[in-house]
Amino acid sequence: MPIHPPQHRSAAAPSEPLGVQQAEAALVEHYPRLVRLAYVVLPPALGRHRRVLAAHGAVQRALPGARTSQDRVRVPAQSRRSPETAQAAGPEAAQAPESAPYAWMRLRVLRTALAYERRPRWWPGRLPAPAALRPVLPVVWGLRLFPRAGGVDELALDRALSAVPGAVRAAFALQLLEGLPETGVRALLAEAGADDPAGAVRRAARLGRPDRVAAQVLLRSGEFDPCTVQTRPSDLLRRRHRVRAAALAAALCVVAGTLAVAAEKGVRDEAPGTGVTVPALDPAALLRTAAEQWADTSRIDFTAWPVRGDRQGDGELLGRALRAWSEPPGTVRVSATPGTADVPPAQPPRLLFAGEVDGAAVVLFHDGGVRVVRYAEPLSGGGGAALDFARTDDADVTTGAAVVVSRTGEKARFLLAPWISETTTRDLLAPNTPGRPLEVGPDGVTAPVERPAAGGGCDVWPVLQLRSSERIVENHAFLVTDLGDLAPAHLTYTPKPGRGAPARQPREATGPEALLAWARTACSLRALSGSGVRAVNNWAFAEQKLPEGEAKAEWLCTRADTWRSPGRVLVHFLQPAASPTAPAAVVADRNDTALCSRFGQHILAGTHWKADSGRWYVLAAGSRAVDRIEATGQVRGAAGGPTLAVRAPRDASVQLTAGLRGGGTLTAVR
Repeated sequence: MPIHPPQHRSAAAPSEPLGVQQAEAALVEHYPRLVRLAYVVLPPALGRHRRVLAAHGAVQRALPGARTSQDRVRVPAQSRRSPETAQAAGPEAAQAPESAPYAWMRLRVLRTALAYERRPRWWPGRLPAPAALRPVLPVVWGLRLFPRAGGVDELALDRALSAVPGAVRAAFALQLLEGLPETGVRALLAEAGADDPAGAVRRAARLGRPDRVAAQVLLRSGEFDPCTVQTRPSDLLRRRHRVRAAALAAALCVVAGTLAVAAEKGVRDEAPGTGVTVPALDPAALLRTAAEQWADTSRIDFTAWPVRGDRQGDGELLGRALRAWSEPPGTVRVSATPGTADVPPAQPPRLLFAGEVDGAAVVLFHDGGVRVVRYAEPLSGGGGAALDFARTDDADVTTGAAVVVSRTGEKARFLLAPWISETTTRDLLAPNTPGRPLEVGPDGVTAPVERPAAGGGCDVWPVLQLRSSERIVENHAFLVTDLGDLAPAHLTYTPKPGRGAPARQPREATGPEALLAWARTACSLRALSGSGVRAVNNWAFAEQKLPEGEAKAEWLCTRADTWRSPGRVLVHFLQPAASPTAPAAVVADRNDTALCSRFGQHILAGTHWKADSGRWYVLAAGSRAVDRIEATGQVRGAAGGPTLAVRAPRDASVQLTAGLRGGGTLTAVR
């Protein structure tokens, strides 16, 4: 559904200043271009529907008033582009002149979009920025708008953009969509009120690497085009409840003066402090998926889970769980994975499970495609209830395959997805030992599974090896492991690059090579416990022949992606060892990075290493595009190719840099 710019008069009235007329013409001519820029800069946390409307509102409000003086509509110095940068921005930007009115309109749009993340110091941290709370036009009732869905690459870019501030997104868009040079971007961000323009440009330069041209194509795709959108109705059930609630509220206003005491039955399911039943807190309004829907749908995630458990019809238990979610009393222990909101549901959630497990009544909800919520209360004895929140947005066959339903001591039980046809458990530290069958009850709850040790020794690392059903044409085995969150993390492996072959892609970590790599690195997963990890990939990015012999070492980049998008990287150095489970050395650790992902495919790392002779070396290795490594500092040396070995004292301070085929340099990750 194309969304067109608002219609303005084709010519200004004689009394209108010339600058306003030109600004109006610039808005109409470049409306799609300005709206796309606003959409990319606006915070993804708004959601796609609000983001589309906010982008159109930002552009439409940028039009100056009729009394704006012409001298205020001027071209900012930073907007002038060279022919090269204009051509790099694509045909639309290359053909569009940088007129004074357009440049001024772009600045006003940028200021408005950046304001959606600007909070005063006194503003509560849990509330959106003031700009996001203001009602603005356009307004759409009864429909949800969203751009056309892209593929995996578009989704990965959107996640990368959601993990950076608005100023970084703005710098990225101004370079790739508008064709501005870095100096121009810094000046424009400064004039728009960004806090650290230079830092934003530096961070934006790391986005979309190594293929910025491909990133530019993705940014100009339908995924980021708020002028061509699809529509869906809003929640019809929720809308009906709102009408009923409005009628009920009006009736209550009429009789409020005559009511003094409400019967306990009448208030038992009320929203705290309102006296009005809220649909989201009504057990009868809970969403329930049909038992076989998962086998006949194109969306395989938590929305396809049927409700299970022997207490799914217990309205009192479900009511207690919903009220605890809405306003937890002091006796309820509340926990949430990083980046997960613990706010009440805005609409009736989906019921996944209600039953008794390990001496507790457990209820699992799925809320709007974003969160899984677990409520547990003891069946007898003391102790309060527990309420746990975890993000699960964009879950799929593997990351939506299981949820922790109970933890007792050193063991846990999982509720499995209905598409899991085979369940075994194995030890990552015993790569040559086959998996053992794991019993699963008729309600989808597994037998107790040993949990990885949170601290102390690391003698075993239990994982689930699951196989998806042929009924969804996804018949393959995969590994998941409990890292302390409700949703277990998916483990994958990327093998060493082949000679002259294209870059390898992550694959399931069930083969012999993958299991041997995970046997050396499994214990480092303890550092990721409780951090909301979605998936962890072991990438064998280099192999190196060691000095003074024929032995070889392997370099692995272990990347943990979280549900909230930021990733953490651990670089492992695997030297020859007598045991296949000897822990690898962690030589680098970096948080909030794109390294070892699609948007960070180049890496360089180094370490000190002692040979059997007692001599010390500095070793370094890079990914497949590295063609030269240089060491400077207390030790100097260089080598062509992706590896380096140079004699050095044990504690020598060394700086490592690398050159890439086709240009570009790298510094070693630490």
